[in-house]
Formats: sequence, structure tokens, C-alpha cells
Amino acid sequence: MQLGILGGTGVEGMGLALRLANAGASVIIGSRDEARALASARSCNQKLGRPIIAGTANREMLRACGIVFLTVPFSAAIEAVESIKADLLPGHILVDVTVPMHFSGGRAEYAEQDGISGAERIAEHLPGGIHLVGAFKTIPAHVLSDLNAQLNCDVFVCGDVPEERVRVMEIVRWIPTLRPLDAGPLRTARTLERMSVLAVNLNRTYKKKGARYQIEGL
Repeated sequence: MQLGILGGTGVEGMGLALRLANAGASVIIGSRDEARALASARSCNQKLGRPIIAGTANREMLRACGIVFLTVPFSAAIEAVESIKADLLPGHILVDVTVPMHFSGGRAEYAEQDGISGAERIAEHLPGGIHLVGAFKTIPAHVLSDLNAQLNCDVFVCGDVPEERVRVMEIVRWIPTLRPLDAGPLRTARTLERMSVLAVNLNRTYKKKGARYQIEGL
């Protein structure tokens, strides 16, 4: 299975690409600027020590990949989705890892979306037949990027199509020390995104960088 990274030139996208490729997945980083995608792929391959991640323009990435991770900042997510709408086909699964937040007075604040989640807001811009799955929203980007770091946490997967949640959960299982949890419908992202904001603020309070979640008792 080939997996695409939309916005793979940022820390989140490159971190996810590194983890997935290191686990044996075939990964293609996409960008509107093919040169940037190629540069990101080269950087990742240098860290991995082998040329296993490809880089190309978004259109070519979408043609090759059935599951695509949306890793741009939330502020750019809707624009990114609008730019690829014509290239999305029935069967594509878009996995949203973004979190709408901003900083005020040195603390993270959730960027309210009129009562819905950022994931639901993005989903409003998808063409018919294409569904959104939320995942990896509560894992710090820099922890993903550090291949020496044991993740040892849970990944909450939410989406309105159970079969698509299952497919994404299978991918999560490829990455050592991660456990996928079925978090139910996409509206669960309203909670998950706020959990991410909480983790950021805990990091700031305790002068740490890697706060993340692991559920006991399951």
C-alpha cells in the first residue's frame, strides 16, 4: 500500500513520513511545489539511511496513493483540500492530523469552529463520496520526527465510516509502540483537538516537549 503525505514539507508531515516508512510502508510526500517535496523526501531518506520515500507534486501523489494524510497547519488545511478536490476519487481516504489552535499570552488556545471540530470543518469541503478520518491529533510533531523516541502512546482514530477507521487503525499498528483506539464518529475530533491543546499547555507548564496520551484499563 502506498501512503501519501499532503503537506509533507513541514515537521508534522515529515515526522509521519519517517515513522511510516521506517515501519515498512511505501510513502510519497506531496506538495504543490514538486521541488519542495523532493527536498523533503531527500531529507527524510538521509535520516533513514536509505532512499525509500519519494517526493512529487500533489496530483501525482494522489494518483498513486489511496490513503493520504493531511499534515499542513490547520490554517492552510481548507485551502489545501480545495486545491486537490478535482484529483480526489471515490475510494480515497483523507486522514486529518491537524488541530486548530493559536497562542495567546504564552498559552495555546483552541480556535473555535462554531461548535464543530476542525476536522468537521475540513470535511465540509470534500467532494461527495470522500470521507475524512481523524488520527494522530494528540502526538507532538517533534516526537514523531525523532526516530529514537519510543512513542508509547495511543492514537485516537475517528470517522463516520467504520471500515475507513479500521483501515487507518491497521496503519497505526505498523508503527512500533503505538496503539490505535477506535474513537467513534468524526465529531469525536471536537474532544481530541482540545486534548491536543491541553497537552501543549502541559508541556509549557512543566517545561517538557513530549506530552501525549495513553489510556489505562483498555
